[in-house]
Amino acid sequence: MARVKSGQVTHARHKKVTNATKGYYGRRKNTYRAARLALDKAQQYATRDRKVRKRNFRALWIQRINAGVREVDQTLTYSRFIHGLKEAQINLDRKVLAHLAVTEPEAFRSIVEKSRAALK
Repeated sequence: MARVKSGQVTHARHKKVTNATKGYYGRRKNTYRAARLALDKAQQYATRDRKVRKRNFRALWIQRINAGVREVDQTLTYSRFIHGLKEAQINLDRKVLAHLAVTEPEAFRSIVEKSRAALK
């Protein structure tokens, strides 16, 4: 039985890892063992941070909505505004509301007025 050499396969596997770690600092970019560990950790961070990004954007949208609501009415809070939207059966998500608060202040003002009217 002939001997099987795995040089080509191993080289290809190592090359895949070192190509993925281009731009890393020091041995992490060109030594296979260090590069593999660095790449594994980077992929863990990427997976975790895809969820964290969603949290961060939601928090940003809430801050923008709250600022927009306070510009229209000092006494109205974010939570009361959202409650008023539900009472008025206005189904807009926070991303759209934040965009309106920043780019279309007049349209956002009318939404705030409807929300406030539904609270009374």
